[in-house]
Amino acid sequence: MTVFNTTLKWLLQRRIPRIEAMMQNPGATQHTVFNQLIRAGRRTEWGRKYGYKSIQTIREFQQQVPVSSYEDLFPYIERVMKGENNVLWPSPVRWFSKSSGTTNARSKFIPVTTESLDESHFKGGKDMMALYIANNPDSRAFEGKGLSIGGSLHQNPYSTNSAVGDVSAVVMKNLPSWAQYIRTPSIDIALMDEWEAKLERMAEITSQENVTSMLGTPTWGIVLIDKILSSTGKSNILEVWPNFEVMMHGAVNFQPYRELFQQQVFPSAKVRYQEVYNASEGFFAIQDDLSRVGEMLLMLDYGIFYEFVPLQEVEQPFPTTLTVDDVELDKNYALVVSTNGGLWRYRVGDTVRFTSLYPHRLKVSGRTKHFINAFGEEVIVENAETAITRACEATGAVISDYTAGPVYMSNGANGSHEWVIEFTQGPDDQEQFNRILDETLRQINSDYDAKRYNDMVLKRPRIHVVPVGTFYAWMKRRGKVGGQHKVPRLANTREYVDDILAQLTRYQRP
Repeated sequence: MTVFNTTLKWLLQRRIPRIEAMMQNPGATQHTVFNQLIRAGRRTEWGRKYGYKSIQTIREFQQQVPVSSYEDLFPYIERVMKGENNVLWPSPVRWFSKSSGTTNARSKFIPVTTESLDESHFKGGKDMMALYIANNPDSRAFEGKGLSIGGSLHQNPYSTNSAVGDVSAVVMKNLPSWAQYIRTPSIDIALMDEWEAKLERMAEITSQENVTSMLGTPTWGIVLIDKILSSTGKSNILEVWPNFEVMMHGAVNFQPYRELFQQQVFPSAKVRYQEVYNASEGFFAIQDDLSRVGEMLLMLDYGIFYEFVPLQEVEQPFPTTLTVDDVELDKNYALVVSTNGGLWRYRVGDTVRFTSLYPHRLKVSGRTKHFINAFGEEVIVENAETAITRACEATGAVISDYTAGPVYMSNGANGSHEWVIEFTQGPDDQEQFNRILDETLRQINSDYDAKRYNDMVLKRPRIHVVPVGTFYAWMKRRGKVGGQHKVPRLANTREYVDDILAQLTRYQRP
């Protein structure tokens, strides 16, 4: 074992006692963060507008400051992008995370301050590694390279003094030298603008290196690994990276991809998987116990103050907001954050569900705008992921991507849901897959079950199986290829389903 690996592990483990203290005192930790944010906010235009000087308690903060969407904050963010200071945050802003998201087509620009880089994104990355080492003290991960798949950077269209790009690119560009040393590919390749050319270069470079860990979205990880296998002629990536230890993944639910990775991509019980919840707005949660699949520890000392809105109040102008002291188990909440990046009571767009309290662990259950509720069935992404996973397990299928939307009632016909699914390995019995998908949704969602009763409102789902590569081609056509872009899973309209099916029709047209 190298001296570097041993030394870095020792340095990272020094953080564990502080994480344990945070886990034992979540409310006090969040109060400290809240007070720090309010003190900083008093020096800004936003803070003066909403009377931050008079705010002493969380309750006063919730009464005086509105819950905001991106559209609410954009006029302020635009001014920051044009170079104004002390608008949302007192320190200068030199970076903006560009996120198209999946809730609308317009790009979002999230300010990334020095504080949010140091106290959230970088701290989260180090804690991710520290918690992995705590689970695997004999790890040799730092004897090799960590592969990370990121985006690209561009000049801010409003100002020459700042840049915009995917949050992964912003983080990579600002990493300290020791972190650059242990990652691959080199920064010039990692930040290449043209996605397909970048993948080719990444495949060429990383196939020659001792890659021991990987951080990225599962979907784009598969694309890169397929390119490496195609160029090397190997049957699985462990023949290329024999010392590979762990995949750190985020952005999309890993469960539908787990079988694919465990059986085909990394066919070894020695390879471990660790989930993280990071976003343009900050680094939120990390899987601290690798045996608790899908559950992540909410990181409460990253300069982010958390609030949680009961799902039924998401669309209300003045919703009830709860703190970590108030949340309950197994209820879906919309996530609201105030951050050291200058976001104040900002609706992230994600929904979460707590699986344990003290320590506070959660699962990402969906998006506030990603659901199907055309008939009162209230199907959320977590429901869809569970149903897809069970259907795959029962039929030997391995899924690549999917999306779903409603089929509206017309001409006296009842409605239904329509799914577009791409498999890397098709089910043994497609009809059985379809049946289990529907039955599982009925078992786990009583509203869906009620609408499906005797086909009175909803008929069985329509399911289209599409060729391999369909979703990649669709995302490419929409200009949404790259590590930060995700296939939208559910929509309450037919926007995505119709577009994909129309693409297939055009492709198949003689």
